[in-house]
Amino acid sequence: MAFSGTGKVWMNGKLVDWANATMHVAAHVIHYGSGVFEGARCYSTSKGSACFRLDAHMRRLYDSARIYRMEYAVGQDEMTTAVLDTIKANGLPACYIRPLIYRGYNALGVNPLPCPVDGLILVWEWGAYLGADALEHGVDVRVSSWTRSAPNTFPAMAKSVANYANSGLIKMEAVVEGYSEGIALNPGGMLSEGSGQNLFLVRDHVLYTPTMSSSILPGITRDSVMTLARDLGFEVREVQLPREMLYIADEVFFVGTAAEITPIRSVDKVTIGSGKRGPVTAALQQAFFDYINGAVEDRHGWLTYVDVPVTAR
Repeated sequence: MAFSGTGKVWMNGKLVDWANATMHVAAHVIHYGSGVFEGARCYSTSKGSACFRLDAHMRRLYDSARIYRMEYAVGQDEMTTAVLDTIKANGLPACYIRPLIYRGYNALGVNPLPCPVDGLILVWEWGAYLGADALEHGVDVRVSSWTRSAPNTFPAMAKSVANYANSGLIKMEAVVEGYSEGIALNPGGMLSEGSGQNLFLVRDHVLYTPTMSSSILPGITRDSVMTLARDLGFEVREVQLPREMLYIADEVFFVGTAAEITPIRSVDKVTIGSGKRGPVTAALQQAFFDYINGAVEDRHGWLTYVDVPVTAR
């Protein structure tokens, strides 16, 4: 999504103008990808602006930083408050939220430890990630020729800037060949995830999703969908899944903060089910959007309301 180029960015405890939110060209993160980040959303609901599962996102951010030995001077609770303050300062009743903890400017070498640990928070308006009609009509995807990383190479559990070089290759390959997205396999040839989304399959009304050992990021939306599916009475199985399960599934869909719940209508030009959004996907979408829009009780404590001042909009 395009940026507006205006508004405020939080950087190490200060709100600065968008144009002044800069870092040195010798910052370690630019040269070596030494940063971790999150993607969360604030939704405009009938009860006001609400961040979806902000606590879970911020916990994962600090888990990622811990894995990469980045100890940031600003703690998780303070950073969470900073997210809310940044949303208020920008006057956005609905927005995408991008906190980043990264290695800044000191020395250029593979060893990141001499470099300071800095942080920033961006917020901006963001619509449907895979297109306006994708949530209803679905998308066409392919199995990527690029695989996810092998265990003990890059930590898949960390949402690291460096990991997304692999995601970019998966996405670009799909786009230049006329697809909306790619699905990666893990090093053992089993299903992993999309370039930036977790994956679900439906077969005989049972939901299947790749395990944590399948080189996946443990998605917050993935966890939410499993919870909502069980609320609706569906069985959910986390298992190792072979590629061919995609072609014989009744339904396949992506989930993620950006993608939300997006149906997949074909994989490698093989039509999935009826070639349109299936009933299980539709039921989960309804449950998910009812929840994030505040139309149902916040029974899981997933919404953090933020008072966005009208004068700031």
